[in-house]
Amino acid sequence: MWEIGTVAVSTAGRDKGYLLCVVGRDGKAVLVCDGKERRLERPKRKNPRHITPLEGQAPFGPEQLRGNKALRRALNSAREARGKVD
Repeated sequence: MWEIGTVAVSTAGRDKGYLLCVVGRDGKAVLVCDGKERRLERPKRKNPRHITPLEGQAPFGPEQLRGNKALRRALNSAREARGKVD
């Protein structure tokens, strides 16, 4: 279910409510980044039960995951499409 590039919302932890992107798996955990607080160089391990996939959002491709700036830009456009600007 958690493929690389999936956009998700954190439902638990200090990052609750943040939009995140799945960038990998580590055993049963997923590795997520947002390009600002959690950069691609240091992804956060997150229990899959503590994130919810964003409905109606296609997974990001390699061009959005090539750098932190590109990831932030893609997440901002997903946030605007969702109707919430933080």
